[in-house]
Amino acid sequence: MAAEPFTAHSSRWPVPPQDGYTVDDLFTLPDLPPHTELLDGSLVFVSPQRFFHSCMIDLLVRGLRSFASREVRTVREMAVVLDSRNVPEPDVSVVRSDAVTGPEQTRFQAADVLLAVEVVSPDSEARDRDTKPGKYASAGIPNFWLVDMAGTDRHPVVRVYELDPVSKAYALTGIHHDRLKVSVPFPIDIDITQEALDAL
Repeated sequence: MAAEPFTAHSSRWPVPPQDGYTVDDLFTLPDLPPHTELLDGSLVFVSPQRFFHSCMIDLLVRGLRSFASREVRTVREMAVVLDSRNVPEPDVSVVRSDAVTGPEQTRFQAADVLLAVEVVSPDSEARDRDTKPGKYASAGIPNFWLVDMAGTDRHPVVRVYELDPVSKAYALTGIHHDRLKVSVPFPIDIDITQEALDAL
């Protein structure tokens, strides 16, 4: 039997199965780094995040919670099971309240998610812009937001997408630079200016 590979710090890493990992592996393999995702049967490890990334998540979570009804919950960085080989971890999710089972819960099913949000990071830009939106759409998540910095002043911008039930693909419904005002998945009006971020 081949020896397991070692890192520079002599940590043991699991050898991938021939057909890739499954959702069961993700939640049972020991010592995986926090926020490990499963995409197409491969484990994806998250790099340290920028300050913008953390603050933008905080701003959106606070804003979404202030407008949400009791029928939904806003959560950050929770695994969402799309299928047996794909378990991403959106930066922010809005889920049905009845999908919350308790404090030990580690995941949600795609059918319980009304909105998935990704804040673009340099190390995950291709996944955030290309891979994950396609997978969220295929899984039937009705709303998706992509958050990034724009312009020479690097201000926040939120691109809002809705799922077209016929094509099973997202359609862009708005690009928001200062104020995120939308009616789905429920009425929302959030200040997303740099000043709002700085005030956190």
